[in-house]
Amino acid sequence: MPNLGPMEIIAILAIVFLLFGATRLPKLGRSMGQSIRGFKTGLNEDAPADDEEEAGKDAEVDSAAPRKDAAADKDAADKDDPPAS
Repeated sequence: MPNLGPMEIIAILAIVFLLFGATRLPKLGRSMGQSIRGFKTGLNEDAPADDEEEAGKDAEVDSAAPRKDAAADKDAADKDDPPAS
């Protein structure tokens, strides 16, 4: 594949300008930008769903394990309360 130098790139841009004209070039650029943006958002829509599933699995594991802090808090609360007479 031949290398494209600065003169070749300028020639290609001149041909594109002659083919499409000055009024169509901004529209083409805008539509290409919107297409790329839509493609990126489409790719990112799948990623958060995977993260939410993993977060849900972590929450299930955490809720199944007994909490040591709750038992320690109850013992501390019992020590603070005077015994009932």
